[in-house]
Amino acid sequence: MDTNATAETDFSTKGIYVTGDEYTRDTNYIETRITRDGEDGYPVEAGRYRLVVSRVCPWAHRSTIVRRLLGLEEVISIGVCGPTHDVRSWTFDLDEGGVDPVLGIERLQEAYFKRTPNYPRGITVPAVVDVPSGAVVTNNFPQITLDFSTEWSEFHREGAPDLYPEALREEMAPVMKRIFTEVNNGVYRCGFAGSQESYDAAYDRLFIALDWLEERLATQRFLMGNTITEADVRLFATLVRFDAVYHGHFKCNRNKLSEMPVLWAYARDLFQTPGFGDTVNFEQIKKHYYVVHEDLNPTQIIPKGPDTSGWTTAHGRESFGGNPFGNGTAPTRPVDA
Repeated sequence: MDTNATAETDFSTKGIYVTGDEYTRDTNYIETRITRDGEDGYPVEAGRYRLVVSRVCPWAHRSTIVRRLLGLEEVISIGVCGPTHDVRSWTFDLDEGGVDPVLGIERLQEAYFKRTPNYPRGITVPAVVDVPSGAVVTNNFPQITLDFSTEWSEFHREGAPDLYPEALREEMAPVMKRIFTEVNNGVYRCGFAGSQESYDAAYDRLFIALDWLEERLATQRFLMGNTITEADVRLFATLVRFDAVYHGHFKCNRNKLSEMPVLWAYARDLFQTPGFGDTVNFEQIKKHYYVVHEDLNPTQIIPKGPDTSGWTTAHGRESFGGNPFGNGTAPTRPVDA
């Protein structure tokens, strides 16, 4: 998870830093790519790489959704860190003995140090690790999922959706940019604001964007039309955490997601689509935010609510027609780890 908060406040293990009163995200990632031509020294190769995630992190969640939708489970293994971590690193405390069974490490930090000794930035998820060397290849989360769609196409399952259609990429770019700056990052801008003024500005920006999305989705089933794309994956990871965490913990409380009829129906449509809701763990999500962010929640008390049963109720979005998977089919492989 990449969270960065102020000059005086150091959240470097989470990727958070704050400049003055305003939250600023550190976007200096390891930009090495895994490609068909292996230009950066890491060619696409089945079984060679391990995707390390945590179920709590929205940035990592995107990679688990895309991996599942495209059917890459057989060629890219997954390591899952626990919902909390200490000041040093994400840890594999969900695995037997607290050790990742493939990488043989207790802390993701060890894989970063294999790549760059004493790596100076945040130890973030998702990270793709080269199993033979044990070193992180990349933690550039926006590029990871795009490369899953484009560079790994020869390994996609039969019936996999086209999440990054070439004909829509120009139109998708500003939509995804606005989702990132105003929504994905916007909730953090509210939560880690260092002054009333910066919080108020962040709050207004966030809800202007959510109102824009409410309007856009009132006339079409998904963000780019009648099939899911990378844009929907990126938005869903924030929406599914909104009522459980961001509404209260990050003070994004003009209204709940469940009080925005269009976005709530849209989010339920995605949640009920294989690859989305089956990769969500609400208990781990709440545990992370309310325990790790001691500055925001010193008591570390985890809320019992909200009731999540509404996520499986009828959404009515089928009336727009279309198919979430376009001409393809839903993934049927059981969800791993």
